[in-house]
Amino acid sequence: MTASALLRVRAMDRELDIEYRWVGEVGADAPLLVFLHEGLGSVSMWREFPRELCEAAGCRGLVYSRPGYGRSTPRRPEELWDPDFMHRQALELLPALLEGLGVDVERRPPWLFGHSDGGSIALLHAAHAGHRVAGAIVLAPHILVEDLSVASIEKARQSYLETDLRQRLARHHADPDSAFWGWNRIWLDARFRSWSIEREIQTIACPLLAVQGLDDAYGTLEQIRGIARRVPHARLLELPDCGHSPHRDQPQALIEACVEFLARNQRS
Repeated sequence: MTASALLRVRAMDRELDIEYRWVGEVGADAPLLVFLHEGLGSVSMWREFPRELCEAAGCRGLVYSRPGYGRSTPRRPEELWDPDFMHRQALELLPALLEGLGVDVERRPPWLFGHSDGGSIALLHAAHAGHRVAGAIVLAPHILVEDLSVASIEKARQSYLETDLRQRLARHHADPDSAFWGWNRIWLDARFRSWSIEREIQTIACPLLAVQGLDDAYGTLEQIRGIARRVPHARLLELPDCGHSPHRDQPQALIEACVEFLARNQRS
């Protein structure tokens, strides 16, 4: 696997250094999978899964850390994210990153692979980018805020204050406080309780696979079943013995489903 690097982009009203890594040992004309991490994720927190999926599917992979995470520009200490933070990632940061890396989204539109908040960002990008996205696979995405999610995120706050969670996150983030508090404070903000992308995703026209574990502590099955009601062509995969991270809990079942989905929906 190649080492991660930094790319300077102009997005979200500032200059940002974005950590990224290419994975996969196939040619430049192979399909590109762009990996969008969870609310506490980063390039390194994906571990080996992007490489394993790309090898199985014959794809190239692009993994990156959003601002505030990994080795990307950290969140300023006084910075509080607004309820539209995922929209800004989907509509400002991701296009700037793809352009900066020379990804020709018109000639070779990428596939998106998003987990949790990254899944929501993938849905938003797909809803607005039209033909510039080949398709999307989303794991445990959020399309609305549920009481279950808020309760689990409150528990995460207590763990960060009272356990070694900060030390564990420091293995993956240059500034773990930036990563944790940016995510935690907006999700627990009263303004965020009314956040919803249920109507917005109705414009998604590309192939879509939505995956969720039956034991997910951060969302109910209404999240992906709600997607299916609004995007009728979406395919759902509900995994038993699986929590919020299908790529960790059921990697082989997930890879098999993704390989089949990608093969069925490749553009000629």
